[in-house]
Amino acid sequence: MLKYRTQNKVIRPNGLGLSILLLLFVSNSAGGEPADPHAHHRAMMQNPGKYVRSIEHYKIPDVVLLNATGDKVNINDAVNLDEPLMLNFIFTTCTAICPVLSATFAQTRTQLGPAHDDVNYLSISIDPEHDTPDRLKAYAENYRAGPEWEFFTGSLEDIISVQRAFNAYRGDKMNHRPLTFLRASRKTPWVRLEGFATASDLVDEYHKLFDRSLSSSTD
Repeated sequence: MLKYRTQNKVIRPNGLGLSILLLLFVSNSAGGEPADPHAHHRAMMQNPGKYVRSIEHYKIPDVVLLNATGDKVNINDAVNLDEPLMLNFIFTTCTAICPVLSATFAQTRTQLGPAHDDVNYLSISIDPEHDTPDRLKAYAENYRAGPEWEFFTGSLEDIISVQRAFNAYRGDKMNHRPLTFLRASRKTPWVRLEGFATASDLVDEYHKLFDRSLSSSTD
């Protein structure tokens, strides 16, 4: 349930992004090459750092997923931590949104500096029929993910259930949105960032959460 919502930065495709969309539409209408299914994503990528921020409360389903080593893990155990967590949804064959989201996580880990060891990262595949644990392991190695950054897959039914819980399910992997979720601990609500938040944005959001969490614990 939405507790409150603040619009931090709004996605507005610039002239170049709109031109790309128009050219793709004209080409498809004229019987040319099929339209790029990621056209709307690529247009959004023209505006990095533009996102909508909201505070959310989610009820996570009691389902078991597989991590990149093939171990079974209850998703509630993975997300209900007493430490800061950043979460996103990806799939390994994605050529638009997912490489950006994954690179952003990798850059965030570097930019956090000493605080890096205090943060957990979780990426859930939305293409479980293709993304086996082995594929996720290779994907993780490509981004030099350490043990604090876990990747999960599972049955299609369970993955959809988790997406629905985060209001991230859009019916098809090609329609998914760039989303990042953060929270300070299992006792705090989620911060939902919809759009292409940069690594600097995530670092700023982390410090907001961490500072607020420290303040609450000392009250």
